[in-house]
Amino acid sequence: MPCQTQFGAASGAGATTRPAEGQSPPVSVDHYENFPVASWLCPPTLRPAVAAIYWFARTADDLADEGDAAPAQRLMDLAAYRADLQATVRGEAPSARWRGVFEPLRAALQRHRLDPALLGDLLSAFEQDVVKPTYADRNELLDYCRRSANPVGRLLLQLYEVADADSLRRSDAICTALQLANFWQDLGVDTARGRLYLPAADCARLGVDPAAVLARQDSPAVHALVCHAVAWARELMLEGAPLATTLPGRAGWELRLVVQGGLRILEKIDRLGGATLRQRPTLRRRDAPLLLWRAWRMPPPAAAWIRGAA
Repeated sequence: MPCQTQFGAASGAGATTRPAEGQSPPVSVDHYENFPVASWLCPPTLRPAVAAIYWFARTADDLADEGDAAPAQRLMDLAAYRADLQATVRGEAPSARWRGVFEPLRAALQRHRLDPALLGDLLSAFEQDVVKPTYADRNELLDYCRRSANPVGRLLLQLYEVADADSLRRSDAICTALQLANFWQDLGVDTARGRLYLPAADCARLGVDPAAVLARQDSPAVHALVCHAVAWARELMLEGAPLATTLPGRAGWELRLVVQGGLRILEKIDRLGGATLRQRPTLRRRDAPLLLWRAWRMPPPAAAWIRGAA
């Protein structure tokens, strides 16, 4: 399930319905999200674009995951969705089916000159979810994250007009870490769908049978494997974290909270001893003061200004 943890500041979930045909998407959702969409820290001028990107990803994710459609039907729906994306990029009208998604997206693409190839990468990850339930090694999983998570961070940096190589590298590290954190948080959810994102090579290294995990057979070895995976995600998050201290204004504070929210989820998984096959840790409202305190304690931003970030 790509892009679950890439939007906004850490808190609880929103609660509203998805956009109706011909209507603009709302900025909160009826799915649990670690980071709700277009938070008050996001500059108001950017909130419509953030919401448009979110609803594009959320709707595609639902086509890949929700309901009881057969894989062939899911792939057909995603192909139709891709065709609407391509029409939107060409300046043509999308189909009526997803007009409420693609009309706001077209406005965001035009206003902010966003790279549509990044949206295509997201779709390729959703399509992969339909046909690829397991991963041989970390390189395979990182390639998936390159398309399922990293494009979101890069799109958000484009909204803030940030394009230097160090920022892109750190953004990729944060987004990959958030995606991995979501995998380890959702181990029980994903295995119930027949998917396992724990790489087979890591399973073999720690003596875990992937088939047993897919059968939801819990064990101390599975817990140790999850904790091992958490350490990997934390390392990536800390590698990318300096980006939050180089972006000034609202952008920097937004990202500080995203980083701390991801680290908090990893901390909660560790406190469960890696037992997420049976329990799913989540962020609660009571976590907010701790996240704010930890975000405030991060180093101050560099003396730089990014146009439009305040």
